[in-house]
Amino acid sequence: MTLSHIFDTHCHYDDNAFSDDAFTLLDSLFASGLSGAMHASTDLESSIFGLRTSEKYKRFYTSVGLHPENTEKYTPETISELRELALSSKKVKAIGEIGLDYHYEGFDREKQKKLFREQVELANSLDLPVIVHCRDAVGDCMEILRELKPRGVMHCFLGSRETAKEVLGLGMYIGFTGALTFKNAKKACEVVKNMPLERLVLETDCPYMSPEPHRGERSHSGLIPFIAMKVGEIRGIAWEDVAKITEENAFRLYGLDS
Repeated sequence: MTLSHIFDTHCHYDDNAFSDDAFTLLDSLFASGLSGAMHASTDLESSIFGLRTSEKYKRFYTSVGLHPENTEKYTPETISELRELALSSKKVKAIGEIGLDYHYEGFDREKQKKLFREQVELANSLDLPVIVHCRDAVGDCMEILRELKPRGVMHCFLGSRETAKEVLGLGMYIGFTGALTFKNAKKACEVVKNMPLERLVLETDCPYMSPEPHRGERSHSGLIPFIAMKVGEIRGIAWEDVAKITEENAFRLYGLDS
């Protein structure tokens, strides 16, 4: 299956699932025509991985940021450290993966909100888009986005049409993973059916959420066509056209030359 026009807008090749073969796999994916990949950083170490990997591959880009599940790593120096990393390379194209996650017990709501707000402010000051993670925290997340009005993307969207409408109203993009192909993804399918295609991007969040028929396997950017096929099925167009449209959207989102 060709990977021409396939852009993975959110991936994690620093995950332990790729510890043995990340670069061999990336070599193969780019040789197969992968249009681009955005590394979504989760902490400072992950950000450095993204920077180093972006030097290795022309079409591999990176964000820098601290994931809400890593708030214990938040120090008074964090924002200045992220700023320094963001300014260190032209391959840094976003601040992320940032946001709020209230899914697991023991989270610190106020600390997460403070970290999220400060990273959005950093993105705005650098004129970079944000990559937003929002899990079980829609109210607080949207409040901060309404207040600070960053540009960027709501990643791994599984929310309602109402939330999607508000995200789009803020000028942001919406990203869909392999979860769109799952049987319980009815709300996400409704959003895809009714949203403008020029604001939709495709992502794996790999190694997580492999699309059907590969659910349960390790995900990677080469599986994006299966997500494009699902979008095409919902919208009644060829998956290759979905790939081209979403590739163009990714270029706009991250400010890249086509």
